Amino acid sequence: MDAPPQKLRLTAWLKPIAMGHGALVSAGGALVLLGWWLRVDVLKEIVPGMVPMNPVAAVGFVLTGASLLCFRSGAGQGGIWRKLGIGLAVPMVALGALKLASYAFGWNLPFDLLLFRTELKGGGTGYFQMAPTTALNFLLSGLALWFLHASRRPNSRRVQFLALAVTFVSLVPLVGYLYSASKLYSIGNFPMALPTAALFFLLGTGMFMVQPEFGMAALFTNRSPGGTLARRLLPIGFFAPIILGALWRWGQARGFFNPGLGMSLMVVISVAIFTALIWRNAILLDRSDHRRTEAEHNLQKAHDELEQRVRERTAELSATNQELASQVAERQRAEDKVRSQLARLELLQRITRAIGERLDLPSIFQVVVRTLEDQMPLDFCCIGLRDATSDVLKVASAGLHGIELASVLAMSKDDRLDITENGLTPCVSGRLVYEPDLERSSAAFSQRLARAGLHSLVASPLAVESNIFGVLFACRREANSFSSAECEFLRHLSEHIALAVQQGQLHAALQQAYDDLQQSQQAIMQQERLRALGQMASGIAHDINNAISPVTLYTESLLEQEKNLSPRARDYLETIQRSIEDVRHTVSRMREFYRKREQELTLETVALNPVMEQVVDLSRARWSDMPQSQGLFIETATDLAADLPAIRGVESEIREALLNLVFNAVDAMPQGGKLTVRTRTVNPQGVPDGGAATRAVVEVIDTGAGMDEETRRRCLEPFFTTKGERGTGLGLAMVYGIAQRHGADIQIESAPGQGTTVRLIFPPAGTSAPASAPVATHAAPRSRMRILVIDDDPMLLKSLRHILESDGHVVVTAHGGQEGIDAFLQAQAEHKEVSAVITDLGMPYVDGRKVAATIKSASPSTPVIMLTGWGQRLAAEGDVPADVDHLLSKPLKIRDIRQALARCERL
Repeated sequence: MDAPPQKLRLTAWLKPIAMGHGALVSAGGALVLLGWWLRVDVLKEIVPGMVPMNPVAAVGFVLTGASLLCFRSGAGQGGIWRKLGIGLAVPMVALGALKLASYAFGWNLPFDLLLFRTELKGGGTGYFQMAPTTALNFLLSGLALWFLHASRRPNSRRVQFLALAVTFVSLVPLVGYLYSASKLYSIGNFPMALPTAALFFLLGTGMFMVQPEFGMAALFTNRSPGGTLARRLLPIGFFAPIILGALWRWGQARGFFNPGLGMSLMVVISVAIFTALIWRNAILLDRSDHRRTEAEHNLQKAHDELEQRVRERTAELSATNQELASQVAERQRAEDKVRSQLARLELLQRITRAIGERLDLPSIFQVVVRTLEDQMPLDFCCIGLRDATSDVLKVASAGLHGIELASVLAMSKDDRLDITENGLTPCVSGRLVYEPDLERSSAAFSQRLARAGLHSLVASPLAVESNIFGVLFACRREANSFSSAECEFLRHLSEHIALAVQQGQLHAALQQAYDDLQQSQQAIMQQERLRALGQMASGIAHDINNAISPVTLYTESLLEQEKNLSPRARDYLETIQRSIEDVRHTVSRMREFYRKREQELTLETVALNPVMEQVVDLSRARWSDMPQSQGLFIETATDLAADLPAIRGVESEIREALLNLVFNAVDAMPQGGKLTVRTRTVNPQGVPDGGAATRAVVEVIDTGAGMDEETRRRCLEPFFTTKGERGTGLGLAMVYGIAQRHGADIQIESAPGQGTTVRLIFPPAGTSAPASAPVATHAAPRSRMRILVIDDDPMLLKSLRHILESDGHVVVTAHGGQEGIDAFLQAQAEHKEVSAVITDLGMPYVDGRKVAATIKSASPSTPVIMLTGWGQRLAAEGDVPADVDHLLSKPLKIRDIRQALARCERL
C-alpha cells in the first residue's frame, strides 16, 4: 500500500517516538535483570508487594527492544541490521510458542526458571513462572518484528495488527492492576507482572507507530476528515473511561460518595464528554460541508467563466488560424530556402576542402568543374585563364559532361577566347555577369552559346589581390535557371578558387625558396667542415714540424758532410729528404687546404710523368707487398703519354694528391684487382688533342667496389668516409684542396660493382700564375759565433746543437723560456757576448714572445731568431713579433739557419 499524498508533521514525530519505545523496552528489561542481580525489589516489581518480572522475560524485552531499534538503523532496507533484527525476533517467537505449548499439553519445560533459580524457588508454584499472557505477547511480538524485518516491501498491516493485539493483551493486566482486579492480570496461579504489562504496552505501541505512513496507522497521519476524527476521538475514547473509572474508584475508596452516586457521576461525565466531543466534531463537519458547498459553487462559477473564456479564445484562435497558416507556409518557404543555402554551403565546403588539398592548378580547376557539373548541376562549365601578354582567355579546364558542347563552342582545353570580341570585358574588369536569356543578348559570346542550346550564363571573375587572372563560366540549357542565391554561390566559389590558386603559387615559391635555402645550407655546411678541418690541422702542424725537424737536420748534414756514402745510402737519404720535404709542404698547407691558391704560392715547372713514376714506386708496399702477405694480388698498369705538357705547381703537393688517390684505389679492392695509372692530353673541351692549349690529365683507375650516386656526390666532403673506422674522411678532401690551389678540375666516375676513375685535369703551364722569383741565397757566417738556443723539445735542441757545433759555433742550450732568459742574463753578467739567440715560439709558462722582448730589453743589439712551426702563418698574416729579427719555419733546413746567422752577423 502506497503512502497517502498528504501527511502531517506527526508522521515525522511518530518514528522517533517508536524508536524511543524500543529503547525504553530494552532499558526496562536490563533494569529488571540488574534488580535480580543486585536483589533490589523496586527494580523487579516497580510497586512494592507486586509480582516481580521473570528474569527470562526481562531478557526477552532486551531482545525485542533491540530488534525494534534495528529497524530504525535501516534494517528494513537490507544488510546486516535487517539480519540482526530477524535474529533477535526469532528467539522470541520460539520462547512464546514453547511456553504456550507447555501450558497446553502439560509439558514440564521450566526454561523460564533457568536464571536466578535460587531466588525463584522462594515463591509459590507458578508465582515466578512466565504467565500464559506473557508467552502469548512474546509470540505475537516476535512475529510482528519478524514481519517488520523479513519483508523488503512495507508489510504494515500484519505488523500493526499484531502490535495492536500485543497492546490490548497488555492493557487488560494494566487495568486489572489499576482497579485491583486480580482476575484481569492473573490466569490461575500465573499472574503477569506490572512491569511486564507496562513494557508490553510500550512495545506494542512502538511497533504500531514505527511505520506511520502505511497501514492502519496511516489514518491518524492523513489530512482527510477521517484522519481528523480519528486523532480527535480515539485518544479521548481510549483514555477517558480509564481515567473516569480510576477517579470513581479513588473517590469511593475514600468515602466521597457511595457506589450508586459514583457510578451516576461517571455516567453523567462520560455522556457530557462524549456529547461535547461529538457536537464539536459535528460543528466542524458542518463547517466543512458549508465550505465544500461554497467551494463547489465557486468552482462552478469559475468553470462557467472558464467556458466563456474558452469560447472567446476559440473565436480568437479561429480568427488567427489563417494568419498562422500563412506564417507556416512562409516558414516552410524559409526552411526550403535555408535548406537550399545549407546544401550550397555544404557544396562550397566540399569543393573548398578538395581544392585546399591540391597545389597544382590543373587539378584544382578539374575538381571545381566536375563537382559543379555533378552537384549544382550545370550543363556546361569551364575555367579560362587570362593571358598576361594579350587580351585573350585560354581555356584551362572544361567539364566532362559538356565535351560535345565544348567542341562545338571551340572551348575545349587550350582553346582561346578573345575578350573584346566576345564581350567579356565587364567580367575581366571584376564584375560578375549574369545573362538569364542569352537569345536576348547581342554579345557575340552570348549568341555563340545560344546557338549551341545554352540559354543561361553566369561568368564569375577569378581575382587575386585585385588582379583578374581568369573567369569561371557556368551555363544551363533553360533560360532564367540561375537564382540570385546560386549567382552569389558562384561568386563566393570564385573567391575560394582564387585563394587556392594563390596558395598554390605561394607553395611553388616557397618550395623554390626552400630548395635554394637547402643548397645554400649545404654549401655553408661544406665550408664549415673545411674551416673546422683547417683549424684542427693548424693545431697539429706545430707538433709535426717539431717531430720532423731533427730528421731534416740530420739528413741534410749527412748528405752534406759524409762524402764517402755509397750510392745506395745516398739514394736512401735523398728519398728521406724528399719525403720530409713533402711532409713539410703538407703540414704548411693543412690549415689552408680548403682555400683557393694564394698569390704568394711559389710555383715551379712540374713534369707529371716522373711524378707518376715516383708515386708508383713510393706506393709499392701498399699495392704489392701488403696484399701479397694476405694472399691477394693487385695488377698494376702504367700508361704515360709521351707528349704530356709540363704544368705549373708544387711538386710535393701533386705527389701527395696522387699518393692519396692510389691508396684509396687499393683500399677499394680488398679482394684484389687491377690498378691503372695513366696520363694523357685533352683540349679545353675535354676532347683528346695535342695543340698549344692542351691540358694534362692524370687518371687513377681501379676495378673495386665502386660508389653509388649519393656516395660519389659526398666523397669530397671532409670527414666523410666509406671505410668505417679505418678511414678519416680527409684523403679526398686534401686532394680536392690541392686541385683547387692548382686550378685543376677533378672528375669522379663510379658505379657500384664497376670500379672508380678519378681524373685530375691541369691547365697548361702558360695559364697558371707566374713562378715567384728565386730567393737569394746567402753564404754561411764567416766568423765563429756564440749562440743561445732555447726550446722545450729536447730532440730539437740536441739536433740543433750538433749541426751548429759542426759549423764551428759555440752553442748554449736552454730547455724552456725562463731558463733561456736566465742563461742570457748570466752570460751578460759574466761579460760573455751572445752573438745570436734562437728561440721557439710556443713554450709553456714563458713563450718566445716574452723571451724576445726580455732579451731586447736587456740587449737591444742582440739578434733574435724565432724558430716555430707557425712561421708561414705568422709571415702571411703579418703577425711577426716586433722584437724578432728573423723568423724561421719548422722543419728547419741547414741552409736557412746559415742564411739567418749570416744576416745576424751583418747587423
